[in-house]
Amino acid sequence: MRVGVIGVGHVGYHHARVYSQLPGVTLAGVSDTDEERLEKAAADFATEGFSQYEQMIERVDAVSVAVPTSLHHSVGKKCLEAGVNTLIEKPLCADLAQADELVELAGDRHLTLQVGHVERFNGAVRKLAEVIDTPRFVECHRLSPYPSRGDDVGVVLDLMIHDVDIVLSLVKSEVIQAEAIGLPVFSSHEDIANARLKFASGCVANLTASRVSVDRMRKIRVFGSDAYVSVRYDDQEVKVYRKREDMLRKGLDPMSCIDIEVLPVDKEEPLRAELASFVQCVETGEKPVVSGEDGRNALKLATEITGQIEELLDT
Repeated sequence: MRVGVIGVGHVGYHHARVYSQLPGVTLAGVSDTDEERLEKAAADFATEGFSQYEQMIERVDAVSVAVPTSLHHSVGKKCLEAGVNTLIEKPLCADLAQADELVELAGDRHLTLQVGHVERFNGAVRKLAEVIDTPRFVECHRLSPYPSRGDDVGVVLDLMIHDVDIVLSLVKSEVIQAEAIGLPVFSSHEDIANARLKFASGCVANLTASRVSVDRMRKIRVFGSDAYVSVRYDDQEVKVYRKREDMLRKGLDPMSCIDIEVLPVDKEEPLRAELASFVQCVETGEKPVVSGEDGRNALKLATEITGQIEELLDT
């Protein structure tokens, strides 16, 4: 399979790296408007560089789009119209109408459209989905220092949308209420945000994202009726805390009645797992783990959260 990468900045460079290593895949080209980045990626991965991506997509079967969010729609649309299976980095688009157009276009052309919510391919997240089937409460923290990239959107579309997508995939229920608050610190968009989501199933999720934190944190905790699971994304650690009913008796410290189990996790590089899955979907025609519809649904909820924050900031 001949694959290309459009945009070889921080994220796209690693897409090119992984594609160059995947069996059965030829990295047929990379494209970027920045000449220095383009030359480096082309040299590092022994492939051809294209200053105009339109020339490259004529020669490939599939492509990763890793350009700024504001360009996702225009670039993605040209790729799909050219008959190229497309993976677009998250968020799928800058707004819902654009996302709907790409999802419809991919469906009409019978092409694979995958969205780059790479955390779904984190071994710890995959393990989490295996051990929790009826979430009752979810708590997410995604904190980091201010980035040198990605501030063309706020922290909700930059960081929180990862957790929005994961929570939607875990809870599998309609969101019936969303409350959000946030504020800008270093950019013109919100740089810190909190959202509280209530689902028709009764589950409640509390999501916090910040790109003005001194320390980095990537963590989710999911509570069920008799246990909760704690996941640390960065080191792919999964711990299950489960109470022992037979030990809960008067005079005994309740905390001593909790069994803690560290679950085994396949710690494959999430990006490699994501791109290998994309290639497989292109080959077989099966639905991607994170489909265009999934990316669209995450974007819909994320834009509702952003809209609430903007309303509060305008008052």
